[in-house]
Amino acid sequence: MKQKVVIAGGTGFIGTYLENQCKQLGYEVFIISRRAGHISWDDTDGIREALEHADMLINLAGKSVNCRYNARNKAGIMNSRTETTMILGQAVLACGHPPALWINSSTATIYRHAEDRPMTEVHGEIGSGFSVDVAKAWEQTFFSFSVPQTRQIALRIAIVLGQGGGVIIPYQNLVRFGLGGIQGPGSQKFSWIHLHDILGIILFLRDHAELSGVFNVSSPNPVTNRELMQELRQAMKMHFGLPAPAWMLEMGAGVIQTETELILKSRWVIPERLEQAGYRFKYATLKEALHEIIPS
Repeated sequence: MKQKVVIAGGTGFIGTYLENQCKQLGYEVFIISRRAGHISWDDTDGIREALEHADMLINLAGKSVNCRYNARNKAGIMNSRTETTMILGQAVLACGHPPALWINSSTATIYRHAEDRPMTEVHGEIGSGFSVDVAKAWEQTFFSFSVPQTRQIALRIAIVLGQGGGVIIPYQNLVRFGLGGIQGPGSQKFSWIHLHDILGIILFLRDHAELSGVFNVSSPNPVTNRELMQELRQAMKMHFGLPAPAWMLEMGAGVIQTETELILKSRWVIPERLEQAGYRFKYATLKEALHEIIPS
């Protein structure tokens, strides 16, 4: 029987990449989404049937946080994560032969603003505010299910960098138009992960049946915002970039309908559990990652 992977919310930047890569690895891939041609979130029987005998369930579902945090968007961000996770948990419980592994997205934003020390899975301090509340509710919903035949792993994913999509596009545009200086103080930490390591980590966790629980999915070498912009300018062969102070970012965020938290929060996250388990990063440094993303 062909091995099977189910990707929930698999239509975005990460999900599309994982779908293509899993197919290349020989998996039969099923997608759950609101897009025509996929299994609908309303199709309870279809979801359960897809999960029967699946090797992996990977849940990436969730409304983008790149928006203004008004009441409507806040509800959409929260509900799109907790409700879809609840649907999947109930479907796993209904299976006669449930997935061997259920990987659920979470976010490295769950930790507090940190410029004093790195946050690990064991010694990290959970922060406060709306984004943290979302992350906590997401993980609480996921781990509320007792599924003895299914190993559960939550991935606290840092900012994902890769070719052709994600946050690298707006950052490249800033540099291209001469606005690639520091944002805010420039001292805030930028924890990141290369798209290829997302797949590498998933396959590593698949192959290590002794591993479960929460994992930080981030490069072992986070950088400051100042270092990020400098590396980007070098990769794009731009010799200067105008800075953007916090007050300017607040104004700009209102215009483009987003939040400055995405830029100004210091995310200093270290993948301690992955390193202890022996995972070797394909792109451990930002310079290596940008060389692949922005080839010279």
